[in-house]
Amino acid sequence: MQRNDYNPTIHKVDVQPAIAVLETSSVAAGIEMADAILWESDIELLFSTHVQPGKYVVLFTGSIEDLRSALRRGAEVARGDLVDQLLIPQVHPGVLEALRREDEPIGHEELDALGVIETTTVASCISAADIALKEAEVSLLELRIANGLGGKSYVSMMGEVSDVRSSVQAGAKSAEAAARLARHVVIAKAHPDLASHL
Repeated sequence: MQRNDYNPTIHKVDVQPAIAVLETSSVAAGIEMADAILWESDIELLFSTHVQPGKYVVLFTGSIEDLRSALRRGAEVARGDLVDQLLIPQVHPGVLEALRREDEPIGHEELDALGVIETTTVASCISAADIALKEAEVSLLELRIANGLGGKSYVSMMGEVSDVRSSVQAGAKSAEAAARLARHVVIAKAHPDLASHL
């Protein structure tokens, strides 16, 4: 299944265990911010791009100290245009794998329980995905960020019902605490025909 909307992905680069995200409500402010953080710290941009609806997202990696410095500088430059920010010191490998996919279909595998966490920002969705994958044994289906979603993002996962419930609750709780949760659902037994449409 090919989608017409662009979903930013990271290329096959060596990503350090720590990642950070800065998200602005302005494309111009986001570009200025990306330039400032590159001058500030020894970081590697994984992607730096506009997303709908007219926001800008920068995902980068490096040492924790450099990421903290870049986040501080980015917040200074973005000022009131900063929408969200995130630092994950030890990102789950499944999150990086999902960010590398380029709209690949999951195939027609049989779904067991299905969980979805929908957030209002890219950073909160990446954080929710990381927490969900660390909470229980689930398979991440998709991490969809911003484009084609009016600026919202979502993560979907499958597995045993109890694992999916635990994962979704943990990820949703983090997004809710940041006032970034749009909605979350757990479908205990997903219809077999649903897989080809995710």
